[in-house]
Amino acid sequence: MLTLPTINKHTSRDLKTLVEFVNVFCSNRHTGNDRSRFDLKTHDIPAIFGKDIRLCPSCSRLLAHALTKRSHCPMHPKPACKHCPSHCYSPAYREGIRKVMQYSGKKLVLSGRLDYLYHLLF
Repeated sequence: MLTLPTINKHTSRDLKTLVEFVNVFCSNRHTGNDRSRFDLKTHDIPAIFGKDIRLCPSCSRLLAHALTKRSHCPMHPKPACKHCPSHCYSPAYREGIRKVMQYSGKKLVLSGRLDYLYHLLF
């Protein structure tokens, strides 16, 4: 299981950002869906994010895919996915994470989280 001490600082920040963005997206866009505790055998979500999260099945699949792909990214230093020369996401997941990043980035910036402005623009 990947935890914060076993991964570098940049990767842990990216993983936390992924969890937060998907959590914001799911809690705002999928309010009527049944949501369950997100658990991934390869990642310790409470250690990465600071608490457990509850997601709908589609957001759980997207986050599991995103965390796995980000954790195993061969690029060092890691470019933003939209600037990466080799895309590791399948087209469906890439479109899904693009929607999540666009929605959650704007939502977090408008709520005062200016540190996410970087992720929204780059």
